[in-house]
Amino acid sequence: MKKQHFAIMALFASLLGGLPTAAFAGMPEEVKAINDGWAHIVYEMKGSSTQTKALDRLGQQAAQVVARYPGKAEPLLWQGIVTSEQANRANFFHKLGLATRARDLLAKAYAIDPHAGKGGVAMSLGVLYYKVPGSPIGFGDDARAGKLLKEALALDPGGMDANYFYADYLLDQGDKADARTYAMKALRAPHDTTRPAWDAGRRREVQALIAHMN
Repeated sequence: MKKQHFAIMALFASLLGGLPTAAFAGMPEEVKAINDGWAHIVYEMKGSSTQTKALDRLGQQAAQVVARYPGKAEPLLWQGIVTSEQANRANFFHKLGLATRARDLLAKAYAIDPHAGKGGVAMSLGVLYYKVPGSPIGFGDDARAGKLLKEALALDPGGMDANYFYADYLLDQGDKADARTYAMKALRAPHDTTRPAWDAGRRREVQALIAHMN
């Protein structure tokens, strides 16, 4: 049941493992600030216009972090995530342009380090490829999406995001039985007390996906 829309889901978690702490000592904290800001806007902030304005500010902040750490994948990853969320909330005429920009940012991050963010960069690209319609409307590609989501799952097999998005992808492809398996695995993922807004918000989305399948 192919989704012919641009509901580009809010993206991901577990993205800070393995960040360098020597030459780029401030980068993990700055990237986490983008991560936490995104989670607060998506899961805790009320009002569509308020969220949109906050995402615009966060996008500017993410671009500044990218500029401070050229050639590093993680800041590009989170700039792509914020841009994806902006696409999700944009009007019809701006959705595809923002989604394409998000894809390009994430592709650049993937080219730098396909393992970045514990698979988060592969996952982000995969989500875009199955959420965005294919040709001639957009750049969607279910086969490419599946490959990228499997890469992400191999890098973080017990992660809530990796299992949730793979479950959603499988349901989109009509594989309800396997989708349920991965959704239940996502729900069993350990809680992340360092990012409570994301943890609670994503679990609600996992539960909603399971309820939808039921």
